[in-house]
Amino acid sequence: MPDLAASRPAHSAHSVHRGTDLLPILHAPRARLLNNRRQTVVVLVVALLLLAAVVLTGRLLDGAAQQTDFTAKNLAPSLQHLFGTDWMGRDMLARSLAGLSTSVLVGLLAAGTSAVLALLLGTAAALGGKKADTAITWLIDLMMGIPHIVLLILISFAIGRGFWGVTIGVALTHWPNLARLIRAEILQCKESSFVAVARKLGRSPVRIALDHLLPYVFPQLLVGLVLLFPHAILHEAAITFLGFGLPPEQPAIGIILSESMSYLSAGMWWLALFPGLALIATVFLFDRAGSNLRTLIDPHRSQE
Repeated sequence: MPDLAASRPAHSAHSVHRGTDLLPILHAPRARLLNNRRQTVVVLVVALLLLAAVVLTGRLLDGAAQQTDFTAKNLAPSLQHLFGTDWMGRDMLARSLAGLSTSVLVGLLAAGTSAVLALLLGTAAALGGKKADTAITWLIDLMMGIPHIVLLILISFAIGRGFWGVTIGVALTHWPNLARLIRAEILQCKESSFVAVARKLGRSPVRIALDHLLPYVFPQLLVGLVLLFPHAILHEAAITFLGFGLPPEQPAIGIILSESMSYLSAGMWWLALFPGLALIATVFLFDRAGSNLRTLIDPHRSQE
């Protein structure tokens, strides 16, 4: 007996020692998770601030982007003109920023309208009964079966092109994927236990939709809205480049790239290179903002 009693304190001390050794191991994943989330928030905030700076700077330089100076035309990039000048002496940095600002505004309006359409149609398909679901699903399949750029050109040309023609065209062609996602999420949410409990408690369908279904799909809607921006910007630049978008007198990346094609053979490479890189950088910022926002909102990706 004395031997057993003497051995217990040593065993207890060994257990405590092992427990203290395991504490750093148990807390390491939590610390790493918090650090990852902090980095994700920082990247998201920086991307949004840079995008806001692009829009604000472009609006302020809208007048300078259209000023001509024939004494300084066709200048290569320098300290005075970082992006060079064009055949009319216009500063390409000012024109690029003004064009990006216009593209971002088109993307914001088009993506916002498209997200609202997706929410309305996806909700109607999931909650409106079999006939509504069949009709909206058929419409989604029809829209997805037509190439974006072709339908976008037709809508923009029919409305009269210009700023609103492009915006409406982009908005009417980018909702199907998000609508299908929202429909699937609401159908899944309808079968959940908390919705069943709400029905048994006598909640009306409207209250269930407002209190449970819409909050359930809001994270997917927000992420889808942000990720629609890059597509909207690229498609706006594409149809403007083809001549079916914004008018030539309005600074836009598509117009800048289209006009620069006539001068590349003369060695004026900067007319297309820097505006193109600026467009790619803006799209990349939107993509990074959307990816980081999805990481923060999605419960599965937030654990990475």
